[in-house]
Amino acid sequence: MPTVAVLPADVADQIAAGEVVERPASAVKELIENALDAGASTIDVEIFEGGRAGLRVSDDGSGMDRADALLALQRHATSKIRSADDLVGVRSFGFRGEALPAIASVSHLTLHTAPAEGAGTTIRVAGGAIEQTGETARRRGTTVDVTRLFQNVPARLKFMRSARTEWRAIVDAVTAIVLARPGVHLTLSHDGRRVLTLPPASSLRARIGAVWGADYAESLLAVSDAQGGTTVTGLVERPSDVGTRTRRIHLSVNGRTVRDAGLVRAAEAAYRSTIPAGLRPSLMLELTIPADAVDVNVHPAKAEVRFRERWPTERAVEGAVRRALGVLASAAAVGPRIWNGGVAGANGFGAGLAYEAGPWNGAPPDGRHGASGTDGEHGSANGTDAEILRAIATGADPLFAGPEATHTGAKGDLADVVVPPLVQLRRTYLMFEHADGVVLIDQHSAHERVLYERFMGALEGGGVPSQHLLFPLTLHLSAAAADAFDTHQPLFARLGFEAEAFGGNTVVVHAVPSPHARFDAERCLRETLDALTGDRQPGSAARHERLAATVACKAAIKAGEELSLAEMRALYAALARTMLPAHDVHGRSTVVRLQWDEIERRFGRR
Repeated sequence: MPTVAVLPADVADQIAAGEVVERPASAVKELIENALDAGASTIDVEIFEGGRAGLRVSDDGSGMDRADALLALQRHATSKIRSADDLVGVRSFGFRGEALPAIASVSHLTLHTAPAEGAGTTIRVAGGAIEQTGETARRRGTTVDVTRLFQNVPARLKFMRSARTEWRAIVDAVTAIVLARPGVHLTLSHDGRRVLTLPPASSLRARIGAVWGADYAESLLAVSDAQGGTTVTGLVERPSDVGTRTRRIHLSVNGRTVRDAGLVRAAEAAYRSTIPAGLRPSLMLELTIPADAVDVNVHPAKAEVRFRERWPTERAVEGAVRRALGVLASAAAVGPRIWNGGVAGANGFGAGLAYEAGPWNGAPPDGRHGASGTDGEHGSANGTDAEILRAIATGADPLFAGPEATHTGAKGDLADVVVPPLVQLRRTYLMFEHADGVVLIDQHSAHERVLYERFMGALEGGGVPSQHLLFPLTLHLSAAAADAFDTHQPLFARLGFEAEAFGGNTVVVHAVPSPHARFDAERCLRETLDALTGDRQPGSAARHERLAATVACKAAIKAGEELSLAEMRALYAALARTMLPAHDVHGRSTVVRLQWDEIERRFGRR
């Protein structure tokens, strides 16, 4: 007797159903996607006892006549494709013809449908077998009633969770779909109580506001960027908000909600050096790529896709998010945030904080333009400091001068940055007036960011120029510090420290970098080695990134150091050149905005 046998049709159907319909939420997802493929603009979803007792999905789509309705209940019957070639670039949610028969094979299903107002068709199915076919009068569209889900699959029924748990899974599934298709009107009810009423939304932000509240939606940063054939849009969390509330992830590719750990990692990589290790941001991203560059036929539930060229796609996502984080709007804010709509992808800190045309400002509140305004009590026009900015551009500034080409994220010539009037507070913060409020800059964090991106450019590029010492510097280190030096010696060399072991735990330094005139090379090197001792710093950042961050922290000017006007302006202009000016390398804020609305509220003017 042969040991290999062809499975009966009902067993094969249940196996197929197990791949597509894992729980009530899976059935709801498949039925809503069928409605969208039918061109529905309004969808009503009703759930009973978390889907354990039943569920109903109604739509105003194209509907079906009797012949098509009967065919739709057969496996691999579909209106979406006709040949294997049609799988390339398929845009519809469904295309395999499996969802409806899979659901019908493990439940009692009733299908009501009509292609136009008037006469329609009703079909009753139990366990995959058609029990009754009749006529009905109804509006155009389709309604699918599902009861006794998994009634003929005891093993699957046993693994059903509580009604509350299944209901949460349904809410998550519905939310994912409505975020991907904001133009659809959808209602969701549970045990007769209306839970969600979502009218058509004009944008992803508006849809998120309807689902999770306007305050949450307005707190997110807009992303909009195109690279090659990939367009990335959406909303991401501000670094200052990461870890303070529920993390949410939504990814869609060509309008299809997907799960993709690679895209999430790429987006999270853009936050590197802006948030503390271990925190993960919320991401709501939509990718639009050529249809023939993505394969959607790789997962039973079509929850995953395969990219023809994954690396460029991930780099496009990382670049888009990083550019969104480089604008002033990404800075921490005190008081209510004002959504000014679609500013992401602009030219970043330099374009925004300068009074030149930029996404964060127009003219200053009193109507003066920064190029002709006065500099407080000094009484000098901004234009009078052209020599200072020219010195920065040529590397002659004594404190913040640096090479023209730094990190790959560097922006244009510093001489193009128009600096607003600046004031130093408590010898720690720089303050200036902005169209939306008052802006504070932490001078240590700002210089740390400048040096970090400069050092990263050196480690990934040609290195930092060194200044040879007249007399070599001899350092006697602890055993742990000497071991840290030996481990990182090649990287120290690229940062401009020319040093060598001199027997035992002694190191001789022949040349050092000179990032600014106040730089204490011995102190910086000792503190950096102490920080690297044992390599205890948490996180997954590469060793060269940790070293660059540590050296930048130790080399930067400190809180409590008084800066001259020229130094403040030079620091501002240097920060304007960085890729992520609003955040320091430890995940703290470099820039904080105090909104005029909040100030006026405190003074009782609102």
